[in-house]
Amino acid sequence: MSFITELFAASDNPNSLGAKLRNKRQKAFEKLFFSTFPDKKPIKILDLGGTAYFWKNSFLLDLPYVEITLLNLTKEEENLPKIKSVCGDATNMPEYQDQSFDLIFSNSVIEHLYNWENQVKMAEEIKRVGKKYFIQTPNKYFPIEAHYAIPFAQFAPKSLIFKTLTKTKLSRLKKWDEADAKQYLEEIVLLSEGDMRKLFEGASIYKEKMFGLTKSLTAHNLG
Repeated sequence: MSFITELFAASDNPNSLGAKLRNKRQKAFEKLFFSTFPDKKPIKILDLGGTAYFWKNSFLLDLPYVEITLLNLTKEEENLPKIKSVCGDATNMPEYQDQSFDLIFSNSVIEHLYNWENQVKMAEEIKRVGKKYFIQTPNKYFPIEAHYAIPFAQFAPKSLIFKTLTKTKLSRLKKWDEADAKQYLEEIVLLSEGDMRKLFEGASIYKEKMFGLTKSLTAHNLG
């Protein structure tokens, strides 16, 4: 697979650039996990917006003391042991008491909440419900917009991007469905490093690099 094909491939394609970067991030996460939780005590992880597919190759599933809960607006398919799926809203989780989970995990979800107010709510719930957290999001200032793979799309008028998505194949070599394009353009609010530091004050920021530039940001309090 060529670099261009890897770049434009959907992130659920194991050969895509997105999947390769995600696997690298997962290894960094696992290293931090083991340094944070050296004792073999029960560990409860809540993955906000997660899938069983993401965890299937993780070493964590080999650990008898780790339990993972996937929380999504609609229930995800469960096809792996030690993973359960529930319905819920990451911006409002009254079903969970304070510090209910040892770790809150999330990949590329917090930018899909329509506005800053909802992003603040999600961050506050993460810090309330979890003792530790590892929260990733694409960097607003990386030149290639993460969802469309179009340079500087995040700074262009939404009407122009809508036409580009639905009338051309410049985004991931395909034409988008109009409803999908409309939803993405409404819900995505990309975050900068400064934004993540405001949401997760005092957190460490793991910077995922590409071409020497920061492609994604992960706020965490592990290690």
